[in-house]
Amino acid sequence: MKVNGIHHVSALTADAQKNLDFYSKVIGLKLVKKSVNQDDPTMYHLFYGDQAANPGTELTFFEIPRIAPFHAGTNSISSIGLRVPGTEALHYWKKRFEEHQVAHSDITKIAGRDTLAFQDHEGQRLVLTADEKGKDYGTPVEQSGIPAEYSFRGLGPIELTVPYAEPTLHVLTQILGFTEIGQETRDGQGSAVILESGEGGAATEVHLIERSDLPRERSGKGSVHHVAFRVKDEEELAVWHRIISREGFSNSGIVERYYFKALYFREPNGILFELSTDGPGFMVDEDIDELGQTIALPPYLEHRRSEIEARLKPIK
Repeated sequence: MKVNGIHHVSALTADAQKNLDFYSKVIGLKLVKKSVNQDDPTMYHLFYGDQAANPGTELTFFEIPRIAPFHAGTNSISSIGLRVPGTEALHYWKKRFEEHQVAHSDITKIAGRDTLAFQDHEGQRLVLTADEKGKDYGTPVEQSGIPAEYSFRGLGPIELTVPYAEPTLHVLTQILGFTEIGQETRDGQGSAVILESGEGGAATEVHLIERSDLPRERSGKGSVHHVAFRVKDEEELAVWHRIISREGFSNSGIVERYYFKALYFREPNGILFELSTDGPGFMVDEDIDELGQTIALPPYLEHRRSEIEARLKPIK
């Protein structure tokens, strides 16, 4: 049994409006759900994705106003991959980043693919990956201002940085069903183990980096909260719950998130993993043309709408 790739990645921001401006206007992602953190409905939870809000395309942010900046280090999700159709797209994005004064690197190869690393306005670390042979292309976002042939297609390789790789590698390969497909040395970043899950490809990869020379990361704005891996449905998630519990990991049990069901646990280096069902998806309560237009609440929070909306600063 194995997970089926990356479901979503959730990160932290101090300013929902600036976050929305960057990811929708500069990167061209679609706001597919404007909601709240279900564990703390006083804060926004913004979901970005492709045009159809497909699983495997969602990059999400919790807003925590006045949160301090993060300090990079180990025991962390140290970069988020975003897939684009090919190397030509990277040249388009490099020019666009220059025009919009977005911090970025040169085009380099990682795990055999051309990539372009960049940071958002809060230092969030992202990598555009040229996915020439993508098995899981998302749907280009309409009216994004980004030509369809260069636009975002979904999440790509997720990078984990840990002081000791073996315990995390064991969880990924022996429990979650990832397969090691290679290793490489990265200049100034130590050695990386390349792993894939599900049907393989960039949409399913985790790159595990061992760095014993760094301090532990301190989370804050610009850091990543957790990564979620795809499972087919609730029945399969129940099997995963039994497996994770049997392996001795303290976990959340199956949690109702309305748009999907989830199971949370921390691997031995302290990184929060989530297993999430592909469905029912973000169109369970809104039509495709309505996504992200208003504050969406699951039924079990609807009775608190007035209270919740009164606490949130409006964003456009």
